[in-house]
Amino acid sequence: MTVFNVSPKKEKELLERMQKLDVSESDIVETFICSPGPGGQKVNKTSSGVALHHVPTGIKIKCQKERSQALNRFFARRILLDHIERQQKGYTDEEKKRIAKVRSQKRRSRKRVNTKKQKKLD
Repeated sequence: MTVFNVSPKKEKELLERMQKLDVSESDIVETFICSPGPGGQKVNKTSSGVALHHVPTGIKIKCQKERSQALNRFFARRILLDHIERQQKGYTDEEKKRIAKVRSQKRRSRKRVNTKKQKKLD
């Protein structure tokens, strides 16, 4: 039986990835939270959401994708490993540059649209 209620293959891949990135379970503080959103009484009673805090890096993750706590634990760890990998490999600076570029492109296109609208009104 698997710990995260996923296939043994997926769990093995997750554990291997944790080993490769030098992340141990003792570094992770795991808490369970009530998931917000629709669901009414059931959601308010069960703590199916998972919050992870990786102490060495200070990264905090919340996962509430699924209704199952075990699946949310699995997905939260995958998201946490993605963040740690980005931080270790320095992708964060590249991502920030890419986001800034997209924002500036959107800003330019909005200016063009607004000037066209203004010309139509005149």
